[in-house]
Amino acid sequence: MFQKIKDLFNLNKVLKEKQELLDNLSSQIENKDQLVKDTIQEVKDSMQEEKEAYIATATLEAKIILENANHALKEKEDKTVHLANSILEYENRLEELTKEVSKQEKSAKRYKTEIIGIQNLVRKFPETIDHSQIEKELIIIEESLGHGVLEAIVQLNLHHQDSKLLRKEMNTNNKDIKSLLNVYQARYTTKANLTIYNLMVIGLQAELQNILFTLKYSNLDKALDNAKTLINKYLTICGNGNASILPTITKFLTELEPLFLNAVQIEYKYYIQKEKEKEEQRQIKEQIRQENEERRILEAEKKKIEKEEEKYTIEMTKNKELLLNEKDQTKIKALEARLLELENQFNQLEKEKEEIIKRANGRAGYVYIISNLGSFGNKMFKVGMTRRLNPQDRVDELGDASVPFKFDVHAMIFSNNAVSLEQKLHQMLESNRVNKINLRKEFFFTDIIQLQNLVQEIDSTVEFTTTLTALEYRQSESLKKDSNIF
Repeated sequence: MFQKIKDLFNLNKVLKEKQELLDNLSSQIENKDQLVKDTIQEVKDSMQEEKEAYIATATLEAKIILENANHALKEKEDKTVHLANSILEYENRLEELTKEVSKQEKSAKRYKTEIIGIQNLVRKFPETIDHSQIEKELIIIEESLGHGVLEAIVQLNLHHQDSKLLRKEMNTNNKDIKSLLNVYQARYTTKANLTIYNLMVIGLQAELQNILFTLKYSNLDKALDNAKTLINKYLTICGNGNASILPTITKFLTELEPLFLNAVQIEYKYYIQKEKEKEEQRQIKEQIRQENEERRILEAEKKKIEKEEEKYTIEMTKNKELLLNEKDQTKIKALEARLLELENQFNQLEKEKEEIIKRANGRAGYVYIISNLGSFGNKMFKVGMTRRLNPQDRVDELGDASVPFKFDVHAMIFSNNAVSLEQKLHQMLESNRVNKINLRKEFFFTDIIQLQNLVQEIDSTVEFTTTLTALEYRQSESLKKDSNIF
């Protein structure tokens, strides 16, 4: 009986100990649940902060894009207003000219009727004409013309008149022509020869006006040939006519020809200037297209980085949860090391994304100097600019199927204002530009040492390679020699 009581007492003691252990475990479980809740809350708070940061960055980027768009829209509106005013001005001028032409046509018709009447009178009654009086009237008419009978009656609206500089240059050339005309006019003493000379001069001037009026950017050679043909035609006419004046006329036309050719060249300068303006507009459009393409590439890079960041965020959250529940010190250290590695990689992605945002919204980029020995020789270089994160990508694009060999890179200059740096180098090399019309063709005739001096004058720290490696070209040349290909 005593033994049973003792066993019961021991059993109660064991039950009490078990109950205490159970209570202790329950308490630990409650603490663990709270710890998990706290950890989850911390992760939620952290993700909320990151979300707000992303929203703030996106809002800022959207604001910058909106400001740029508004600025571009304002420029287009101003340009539209300017064009509208110009159109209105031209329309008013056209209306005035149309009225003037109509007025002159009416006058011409009226005079034509009078002339026909006078012709009929002279034909039927020739004795009524006092020829001595006609000579007096011709003198009066000549004096009323002011500049002389050899001046062109009709002045076509030529393009050099729209430029003060070209107008001045053409006036100088016309003075030389007029001086030449006066010199040879004084050599003719008989009325017959003088009449032939004056009629020839009037015809020459009219023909020249027509050549200048039909001149276009694409037909300079044809216009120059027409001017030479004009001189030869009059030489032929004179040769078949009065042989006594042929030597003088030949000398006169020979001296007149370079002045006529110069007039064509002066008028053509207008078209060159207009073509330059068109090329400048095309260059601006090409630059905008290229900038948009680079922004598109940068935006794709940014999205790619953001996806990578999302993966790292998930992985870091997972490792943080494992770290909270892990008791093994060895595993804890491994998790902490892994977490630190992930954070470093995440921060590196953040830096890359910041660089992309700066490139997309700013003027930072690389100015490159490249050559292509096999394609262009050793005296032609390209100086361009790119905003690409990897500028070599742009160089590789230029060396695609459009040229037979890849480009060599001599300098890759990073600048916070790459656009300005490129323009500065272009200005320093302007006299060496290969294509002086199409400014988008950024090739220059120079040598590698001059380029090196220019670059190091701007930035002495830039690494510059003077060797034209041209590996593919030299290998191709070697194979040609081995195969006896000429």
